[in-house]
Amino acid sequence: MAWSIRSRVSSFLGSEVGVMGSLFHWDTCWRTVPFSVPTNSSSAVSSRTRPWPKFVSILKLFWFSYVNFSLILWFSYFQMNWARMDSCYAAASFKEKQSENKDTDVRNMAEAGGEHALFGLMKQRFLSFKNHKYMKELEHFQALSKAQYPKFMVIACADSRVCPSNILGFQPGEAFMIRNIANLVPLMKNGPSECNAALEFAVTTLEVENILVIGHSSCAGIENLMKIQEDVESRSFINKWVTNGNVAKLRTKAATAHLSFAQQCRFCEKESINQSLLNMLSYPWIEDKVRSGLLSLHGGYYNFSSCTFEKWTLDFNGCTVNEESSSYVIKEQEFWS
Repeated sequence: MAWSIRSRVSSFLGSEVGVMGSLFHWDTCWRTVPFSVPTNSSSAVSSRTRPWPKFVSILKLFWFSYVNFSLILWFSYFQMNWARMDSCYAAASFKEKQSENKDTDVRNMAEAGGEHALFGLMKQRFLSFKNHKYMKELEHFQALSKAQYPKFMVIACADSRVCPSNILGFQPGEAFMIRNIANLVPLMKNGPSECNAALEFAVTTLEVENILVIGHSSCAGIENLMKIQEDVESRSFINKWVTNGNVAKLRTKAATAHLSFAQQCRFCEKESINQSLLNMLSYPWIEDKVRSGLLSLHGGYYNFSSCTFEKWTLDFNGCTVNEESSSYVIKEQEFWS
């Protein structure tokens, strides 16, 4: 494309030079045209050659200046377009190369056979982060080394396919995170766990303004919860943990008895998120802040098969939390696709 435009410009410049050559030829010829004066009986003046009038020389100078100025304008115009096209081609090439490097990086991680190869690739990623992110935002990262002021706490599943920083673009310092099997939040009465310890730190020390619980499609933890037999005691740490979602399981069974097991699991994946939001209200230091409007509780659901995201907010005024039963109302639902 760029070469074809340059060829046209060359043709144009050649045509302009031709015009100037014709002008020289025209001037030379007409300089020698005889200028005749009518004769009469009283006086006769023979034909003679007169020089070209002075004003034509001025006209010629003006014409040459106009042609030269036009050539300069045309050349500048095409030069700007060439530069613009070159920058576009360079940007497109950079993006394509970046995408290829990323795909190659993912394949390398998947194909790396030994521990040394895996950590070698990890080292490359770290150095890339340092050179292209950390050093370019050095002042920001130095400020983060002294303190953190995140607006969000995120509770997400430990599934390797569901990384909140990648999906939602959280940058360092923006979200305090904890990840566990099936993104569950236990009731306060169930005793201490790393989840409620993280909740306490985020709410009372960091004073986050939002807590976001993110579930996802094809969650193995929820599937495991739906398969557990009620009358069978298990020594599995996984089984004991996912029973924190038993209330969501019972609600799912009651609402989806006519559906397939896979559909019941999809329903429970979202129901367990809302149950975790309700469970957080069993912690007094969370309930007080939500009641006063200083803290909001949100749910999110990521479907990585269709790459869609659902977001909603717990409506505290419509919720009921007690020992016998609990109910919830959600608001501000959004669907991102």
